[in-house]
Amino acid sequence: MSRPERAKDLGITIGRFAHGPRNAISDVAGVRVAAETIINGEGELVRGRGPVRTGVTAILPQAVEQSAHPLFAGTHRLNGNGEMTGLEWIRESGFLTTPICITNTHSVGVVHDEMIRWSLDNVPGTPPWSLPVVGETWDGVLNDVNGFHVTAKHARAALDAAAALPSGAEVPRGCQGGGTGMICHGFKGGRNLKPKAPRRTRRLHDRRLRPGESRPSPSAHDRRKEPRR
Repeated sequence: MSRPERAKDLGITIGRFAHGPRNAISDVAGVRVAAETIINGEGELVRGRGPVRTGVTAILPQAVEQSAHPLFAGTHRLNGNGEMTGLEWIRESGFLTTPICITNTHSVGVVHDEMIRWSLDNVPGTPPWSLPVVGETWDGVLNDVNGFHVTAKHARAALDAAAALPSGAEVPRGCQGGGTGMICHGFKGGRNLKPKAPRRTRRLHDRRLRPGESRPSPSAHDRRKEPRR
């Protein structure tokens, strides 16, 4: 017997607000999401050899030709801790100025660097500095996280794939990209990119800040470019 794959198909409603027609982050106009997935090997984990269950997810909040123009953004902590680069700039300025990528804990650095190169190569008007937003997922139980299998090539492939999508394209879910090796409370996890219906502005929600951090109050510190509504 086939079973529904999503909570809404089982009649489960999460949160208080309505979701969009696709029930995905791509319901927000201009958002594009793609994934580069790495799956290799079976059996006992051997550092440097595998098994490998990891990847990169790339989220473009707007079309490439508009990406040098900042968007309003904020952060929110729900629970737990984890690393996400670029948050201090968002707290200070209230702006999102780069794409967003998700990868495993030990590959945040290589993805961060490649995001800068990719923007310089592809985004017209890219400023001479960049503080990319990269979030980490811990996949070290199912993945050879210390084998450093994610490379700049994988990050660029995910960004290129996202840039090539039309606005509103379907979002890859589950065991793909940065969610490939996830485990959630003993169950196989993955990635689910679902917003609630946006109101007048877009907001970046980060659910994995460190415990004890206070909620930011972003200020418009840098007004060199007025953000797009």
